[in-house]
Amino acid sequence: MKPPERSAITGLVLAGGRGSRMGGVDKGLQPYLGRTLVQHALQRLAPQVGALLVNANRHLEAYAAFGVPVCADALPDYPGPLAGLAAGLAQCRTPFLASVPCDSPQFPLDLVARLAAGLAAAHADIAMARTAEDGAVRTQPVFCLLRCSLLPGLLQFLHSGQRKVERWTATQRCVQVHFDDAAAFANANTLHELQQLQQLQQRAPRPR
Repeated sequence: MKPPERSAITGLVLAGGRGSRMGGVDKGLQPYLGRTLVQHALQRLAPQVGALLVNANRHLEAYAAFGVPVCADALPDYPGPLAGLAAGLAQCRTPFLASVPCDSPQFPLDLVARLAAGLAAAHADIAMARTAEDGAVRTQPVFCLLRCSLLPGLLQFLHSGQRKVERWTATQRCVQVHFDDAAAFANANTLHELQQLQQLQQRAPRPR
């Protein structure tokens, strides 16, 4: 099985959360290094995929102003990233969807290509990123590549009241793809963590 081509993959930025640990602000619209978090994610994801989508549930006009189609959750009350994935799959017009969260602005520039290679090698339906830090392996479930044909089963799972990404992926043919740079997946759940991420990036040596 050959890895899917870039043109066969739509990239989805998940920005539909409640932002409760940030005081209820819309996380994707928070500033980071002079632009919003969602702009950073879109710019980083765009060269890796054939098309782009944003999942958001508030300030839809602000997100639409970035020139990318916006899809909201079909389920009420911010049910989590699985609902965002379902919204993206429902609007996706390519055979595959790759998702990233809006709050990890330094994810790898080869993320999608490596997930695609892992999916093809394992003849899987989902490829999920995995990292190791301090000797502990950690999955990164919202950094994933999946077949759009999985939508009906995902909707059934959601309508049964289930919400956990990894509980759903465990029922599918899912392969984990290892990434050595755990720091690339660092995310900001609070405004303080966002400040820390920005400070770290500002102090990082610039390439010559």
